[in-house]
Amino acid sequence: MFKTAMDYIRIALVDDQQLFRQGIASIVHQDSELELCLEADNGHTFILELEQTATLPHIALIDMEMPLMDGMELNAQLQQHYPQIKVIILSIHAKERLIARMIQNGASGYLIKNCDKAELINAIKTTYKSGFYINAQVLKAIQNASGQPQEIRNEIGIPIEISSREKEVLTLICKEHTNNEIAEKLFISPRTVDAHRNNLLAKTGCRNTAGLVLFAVKHHLFEVIS
Repeated sequence: MFKTAMDYIRIALVDDQQLFRQGIASIVHQDSELELCLEADNGHTFILELEQTATLPHIALIDMEMPLMDGMELNAQLQQHYPQIKVIILSIHAKERLIARMIQNGASGYLIKNCDKAELINAIKTTYKSGFYINAQVLKAIQNASGQPQEIRNEIGIPIEISSREKEVLTLICKEHTNNEIAEKLFISPRTVDAHRNNLLAKTGCRNTAGLVLFAVKHHLFEVIS
């Protein structure tokens, strides 16, 4: 049976190094669930290509340092104009403040370029399933950048309260469970889980699920286990 575009996880790759793009393309082509649908060597060209394509990618793998439009600006453009595209940053930079900033600005994941092939594939598939992928290294970087636990405040600094049920939902979100999986574990309906998720987004001021994970880690509502 022939697959259609709807059967694949569609991947876009934006990186100014041709050899690196070829390596990632080879990895993607080896997995029958993935399809590399767009490539570009900078953010400006990628935006132009998106404007011309009828079928958007599900996930964009984006380098941080590129000419014309770098990864930081491209991520901002995608969050504003193409929020349905999930962004995974691929970078040589492991600075904790940069990692936290990119997740806070809407990226769904951040991988250091020396990660192995298995983690890259896992990151892509987890992001497609759950909306984000944040590994232990990144979680620890976020927590270290956040300092000691403080009063729970939303993104604009207003104190908020998170109910015990919302904390349970948030913890399971951090563990990459889907709405259906959370509903099964807490003996509630997926619709109720979705309502809790939306309430958490509204209370915290986070943009997306990855933002909720960042929020939970910053406020020590979800502890990183080594």
